[in-house]
Amino acid sequence: MTDTGAETAGAPSGDDGAEEVDGVETAESIADEIRDEIRLGHVQDDVSHVLEERFDEAGIRLRPEAVDDLAEEIEKDAST
Repeated sequence: MTDTGAETAGAPSGDDGAEEVDGVETAESIADEIRDEIRLGHVQDDVSHVLEERFDEAGIRLRPEAVDDLAEEIEKDAST
């Protein structure tokens, strides 16, 4: 029988998986920071704009719709 690679299907090759995990963790930490800053009254700008700037600085690329959705969720969480 030959090795079809089924065991490794979907497994990250090289460091790509680590970068993706780091990106997710970074995105979550950025969202948490913005949430805290909103609660403290430090964010007066549009949350989508602030979130997009922080993601750009961290090298994270998301679709504008995803940024808007996350910003909306952050605003909702911060107000509760």
